[in-house]
Amino acid sequence: MPKSYVSFHDPNEHDGPKSLSRYPTSSPSSPETLRKTRSPSFSSSELRTRLPPPLSMPSEPTETTGLLGAGDGSTSRYTENRGQSSRSRQLSRVNSSTGSLRRRKDYNARPSGASSPVWMRSSGFRTPKLHQSIMGSLSEDDRLWYDQFTSTDWVHDSIADGYRVLEMRKLKGFRGRLWRFFDSTQGWILMVLIGVATACIAYLVDVTESAIFDIKRGVCQDTWYLGRDRCCSGKRTCDNWKTWSELISVSTVGDTTIEYLAFIVGSMALAGLSCFITLYSKTIVPSNIASTLDEDLGAVRTDVNHGSDENKPGSVQTVNDQDVSPPSVYYAAAGSGVAEVRVILSGFVLHGYLGFRVLVLKTVGLILSVASGMSLGKEGPYVHIATCVGNIACRLFSKYDLNDAKRREVLSASAASGVAVAFGSPLGGVLFSLEEVSYYFPPKTLFRTFCCCIVAALSLKFLNPYGTNKIVLFEVRYFSDWHYFELFNFAFLGVVGGLAGALFIKASRFWATTFRRIPVIKRHPLLEVLLVALVTGAVGFWNRYTRLSVTELLFDLASPCNQDTSTGLCPKEDEVLSVISYLGWAFVVKYILTIITFGLKVPAGIYVPSMVVGGLMGRMVGHFTQYLVLRYPASFLWSGCQASDNMEACVTPGVYALVAAGAVMCGVTRLSVTLAVILFELTGSLDHVLPFSLGVLCAKWTADAVEPLSIYDLLTDMNSYPFLDNKGSPVFDSELGDITPRFRRDGVIDITLSPLVKASDLRTKLRRTQDLGELDGGLPIIRDKVLVGLIPAPDLEFALDRIEDEDSTLCLLSTSNHIYNTHNRCWDAFEEAGYDSGRESDGEEPSTANPVELTPYIDPAPVALDMHSPMNLVYQCFVKLGLRYICVLNEGEYRGMVHKKAFVRYVKALEHSPNHRGVAN
Repeated sequence: MPKSYVSFHDPNEHDGPKSLSRYPTSSPSSPETLRKTRSPSFSSSELRTRLPPPLSMPSEPTETTGLLGAGDGSTSRYTENRGQSSRSRQLSRVNSSTGSLRRRKDYNARPSGASSPVWMRSSGFRTPKLHQSIMGSLSEDDRLWYDQFTSTDWVHDSIADGYRVLEMRKLKGFRGRLWRFFDSTQGWILMVLIGVATACIAYLVDVTESAIFDIKRGVCQDTWYLGRDRCCSGKRTCDNWKTWSELISVSTVGDTTIEYLAFIVGSMALAGLSCFITLYSKTIVPSNIASTLDEDLGAVRTDVNHGSDENKPGSVQTVNDQDVSPPSVYYAAAGSGVAEVRVILSGFVLHGYLGFRVLVLKTVGLILSVASGMSLGKEGPYVHIATCVGNIACRLFSKYDLNDAKRREVLSASAASGVAVAFGSPLGGVLFSLEEVSYYFPPKTLFRTFCCCIVAALSLKFLNPYGTNKIVLFEVRYFSDWHYFELFNFAFLGVVGGLAGALFIKASRFWATTFRRIPVIKRHPLLEVLLVALVTGAVGFWNRYTRLSVTELLFDLASPCNQDTSTGLCPKEDEVLSVISYLGWAFVVKYILTIITFGLKVPAGIYVPSMVVGGLMGRMVGHFTQYLVLRYPASFLWSGCQASDNMEACVTPGVYALVAAGAVMCGVTRLSVTLAVILFELTGSLDHVLPFSLGVLCAKWTADAVEPLSIYDLLTDMNSYPFLDNKGSPVFDSELGDITPRFRRDGVIDITLSPLVKASDLRTKLRRTQDLGELDGGLPIIRDKVLVGLIPAPDLEFALDRIEDEDSTLCLLSTSNHIYNTHNRCWDAFEEAGYDSGRESDGEEPSTANPVELTPYIDPAPVALDMHSPMNLVYQCFVKLGLRYICVLNEGEYRGMVHKKAFVRYVKALEHSPNHRGVAN
């Protein structure tokens, strides 16, 4: 539920220090003052002079009035150029080695990952937490940044944007109309910029990788930087193109051997260089941050269980080395990035994953990895690259830069533009974003996504990367229609393709859990890349189809035959069987190479390699059907079509290749409608929409029956990302109370006897919450065992970091005078019960004259469910509302809190249990 109204209220409604005068001076501010002389009352001016410098406020309310800043500049800004002192603070809590994190206070430090070739960044996902002017952005001193491996507060961001719009509508006259017009056009400006930028990057990759790919085979004599096609003006050979056997003449070594060695060395060099660049995107996250709230994962934990006699408050317990979980490591530039983009769009925060440095590393590494000739594609990484472009473009406008929910609308459109340039399919890009990656897709985002995809496709069309006026290389056109007897073949290809895709996922899981778990391979990713490149070059060289790039091979497989075809895929009747056997060998090699290549620490996609595997299989079935038609022309099934000498009069093997390509890709990714539309846009043939759709439909049914997880679900599961699928839910047989952790008094703030709590005690409670990995959790506030509010952990830390002397400062957590009606309760009896509620203790008593008000940070109505609530309701609350946590009640009394990460861990354990009964769709 939303944060308190105070967090978004008009500053004119807040009187600054005057608000403190609401508390009756005739009543004690805490039970402790019953033993003391009553503190004198102060006027507003006197009280202002007694406030600590960081909390001083101007006499008149301004847009920076409150705890987060002072209009007179008395509060030091984090952006000012000043020396670092012992009291310097940071805004972000996670001390991961990605950067984006400034130096923290000593008492709040947590172990970081070891140093690695990672980079420092000064920005990340963030959101303003208090009132801001629409005419200017908050300074860094007024922001609260989202932490690494935390979740977006969707509800808060939505409400914050609503108040931004409300403030904007208060502007009158021409200035107000002009500002509202500019605000409404910002989204469209971003769509155009993202589309053009994505197309330019795709053009750079397409042109560069095709030229570098041919270096393994030879070099253009006059212009060395050109590939074979551009050097020979589209022909396969010419006088200006020189192979390595022609350039290097060794009498004792044959020409084939020289070309073979050059091919292997070139593959290994390019792949190794791509991996070396990718390793610079390494990010290390401590285990207690990346975990799903396992209390035993941290090497050092602070025990704040004050109810125990054996452990002192705040004592540190050292966990044995064997009990320590290693830190999580991920490479932002490796793989396709589609799974991570999907997790990010669901509200999960991965700092640096969409930054400029990753964009550069991914682009350069992608060029080299594709040029190496390994069985990988560039189409999947285009989604990640386009999303990086969208994230960087959001910095142009504070409307998107300061609001994570609004930012993710732009990221959804950006991801779609990546598919648009990858397949030349703007409609397919829109459907991809809607079907695969987007978690929140409002109607207005649909039209903007369509605009972004159209701009990206048109820009790449104008750039003409291949010199053929086509957006992608494997775009084909069919001029003959299909026949009814082929429907069985199309359905058969769908079933076999779905089975191949499902088995690919199982094989990838097996390879990742066996070979990649070998210690030397796990410690040295570059070694695995070099081994795979060596195998790819050594095996792939001897077959013409495995020697080609995946995009060029897919084009040859899907193309119809004509007089100029020289691919060897247009055989005569007596050559059909030999072509089938040749394609069969290429199919086996490509399938195995794709399995061992997927997951390497290089930028790599799975879309086109899976389509190539299916294309080889479909081409074989197509040629076999063609052979039967030629051998038995009088059969009643096709007697009416084989009336000419055209080999493709009845059967077009290219159509079979594309149907099977879509089927295998569907089995791997589980895309359905999106894939059918992409295939339609690749061919531009309405006549073949039905065969494509039939193949995808059969493939989806088959793959779901064999392997319920898609390749992206597998990656999400293996990386333990807190992702809840919004397309279905597991079958539960439990209640919310079954997973609610036991009630811990050190995990709540009890204001039954006093709304004043020592800042140091709040820091202790906060530290325990962070040590458990609940960086985006919260501390419930209870009174008489009843939940009266909740203060989020990030907001609490932000407020505490601005207090100079936490040991002698009291924090006000409630403005109601409930305590003043109940202060006659026996304080001694409460202490004898051994219940530390987090208030001031005996000894040096903190001053109660100047309490720090924390009510602006309190959520007065957190989402709470009864402990007997069905788990399906809990699942829908986390998925539909985007909640971080749910408070649990029992007959109105507080019983605990369930964090999203803990719930995800429970769901994953349920899905992997032997008695799991599937998913309800």
